[in-house]
Amino acid sequence: MTKEEDQIPADGEEDKALEPAAERPEPASDEAPEPAGEEAEADYQALANELNDKLLRAVAELENYRRRAEKERQDTAKFAIAGFARDSLTVLDNLRRGLDSVSAEERDGNPALAALAAGMELTERELIATLERHGIEKLDPLGAPFDYDRHQAMFEVDDKSRPAGTVVEVVQPGYLLNQRLLRPAMVGVAKGGAKPKTVQAPIANEDLAAGPNKVPDKAAHVKPARQARDGAGEGAGTDGGPGEPDGHVDTKA
Repeated sequence: MTKEEDQIPADGEEDKALEPAAERPEPASDEAPEPAGEEAEADYQALANELNDKLLRAVAELENYRRRAEKERQDTAKFAIAGFARDSLTVLDNLRRGLDSVSAEERDGNPALAALAAGMELTERELIATLERHGIEKLDPLGAPFDYDRHQAMFEVDDKSRPAGTVVEVVQPGYLLNQRLLRPAMVGVAKGGAKPKTVQAPIANEDLAAGPNKVPDKAAHVKPARQARDGAGEGAGTDGGPGEPDGHVDTKA
């Protein structure tokens, strides 16, 4: 075989030689791709924290909504009859006014009137029991202190025998619906006697009484030091007699 025949490429090798380098497939590499950097990992962690925070907020908001809805449902069930109960109180008031208009003497002299009054009393008791079964309570504050949240003052009574602000008369009783005010009680309040005068105790330190800006004179409050006494006859006291404590008089002979 000549040298020229050795230089002639075989079939297929010539086409491969003519292919551009860009179209040639790169040889497979056994090395694995490099892992994500620290920045990418930090971004993933921040995204996970954000999603977790959103999830917790959504769960908390849902729980708060559930509690509000439950409270509204309970309030609706408790106070849905407020309008009807308020109108029923007028009927109860009229029954009481009718009973108060009939005296005991009139009942004794008229059996028919006594029977009618007894029937009205029975109706009143039954109506009160029905209202109590539905959470409506009577508010009768006679003798109690005036409460701005539950009472409505209609007039004042000059009564010195009771403290000021005491309810001395109930014009119209009040009512509560499940411990919530349904109708305030209309009452008369005592003025009460004169309030005792406040006597201010004397202040021992005159400098404090004069005001905080006054500087106390320390020299005026300093007492002279007492002289030491070694015996009964040595030295004279500054305030008392010779040889004796201040203010003490020797009565011995």
